[in-house]
Amino acid sequence: MCLRKAPLKNSTNPGFSKTNVEKCRSSQYLSPANFIAMNNISVIGAGTMGNGIAHVFAQYGHQVTLVDVSEQALEKALATIGANLDRMVKKESIQPADKDRTLANIHTATSIEQGVAQANLVVEAATENSALKLQIFKNLDAFAPSAAILATNTSSISITQIAAATQRPAQVIGMHFMNPVPVMKLVEVIRGFDTSDDTTRIIMELSQSLGKVPVEVNDYPGFVANRILMPMINEAIYALYEGVAGVTEIDTVMKLGMAHPMGPLQLADFIGLDVCLSILKVLQDGFGQPKYAPCPLLVNMVTAGKLGVKSNEGFYQYTPGSKELIPAKHFTR
Repeated sequence: MCLRKAPLKNSTNPGFSKTNVEKCRSSQYLSPANFIAMNNISVIGAGTMGNGIAHVFAQYGHQVTLVDVSEQALEKALATIGANLDRMVKKESIQPADKDRTLANIHTATSIEQGVAQANLVVEAATENSALKLQIFKNLDAFAPSAAILATNTSSISITQIAAATQRPAQVIGMHFMNPVPVMKLVEVIRGFDTSDDTTRIIMELSQSLGKVPVEVNDYPGFVANRILMPMINEAIYALYEGVAGVTEIDTVMKLGMAHPMGPLQLADFIGLDVCLSILKVLQDGFGQPKYAPCPLLVNMVTAGKLGVKSNEGFYQYTPGSKELIPAKHFTR
């Protein structure tokens, strides 16, 4: 695959102001040379998070290689990015030319060796599975340039453990984007035990250049976001499991009483109940405390394939094309 040389970032790039460019270039950790060197970004995994991460980097003028073993997944990802850009054009947040420029910045590959050969930064966004991520990072370490930073979008798996699978632990870091990536401002930047100061500060500055708000945290199970969020979601599931209240009632209390934009059960569906279960298991194993034990109802739902939005059923029933929020039949008996 032939990668086009990306233009130097400037005020003509969509969403990237001249002020932000100058601010980033003035950093002692992100010098003009380093800033240009971070231009080639590889994203591993073309799922929901992967295509969102690719979208954002491409929109801000980076050359992006989106890597997935499935051609079908890559085609779907490009279609999703195109549709999201169309919505942005319709809202007049970008111009049609910005959409074309963003899509032109995205390339695809079906092998890691091919996809990371020219990378300055790799962001892994594969399934939340420890064994899979460790194997991916072994491959990234083998095929990515020695100076490349290797980041993972994991929401709970130890950065230190992932870094140990490589020969460059100082250059391995967590870069946890929130879903939907083009909309959500937060990037949780997680330092592993050996992550260097330079790597951390480069990623902090780079995140800011994408219009995000990076927050630096240390490597402990669940980091900050999911260490706090998942026990809340799990407790909401327990409240449903124990008959305290129904699906709609639990979510309404949290939305109207605690000013949450989305109730915890709807949020769990949005994240994916299988992902929630996986993160809770990481927390339970990491801390060895029963308070992180997944609710039996969550376990049963995942076993039954009721995974939330991705399977069209979780705590709510999802009909393609409909925005109506209806509790799943199992919870309306």
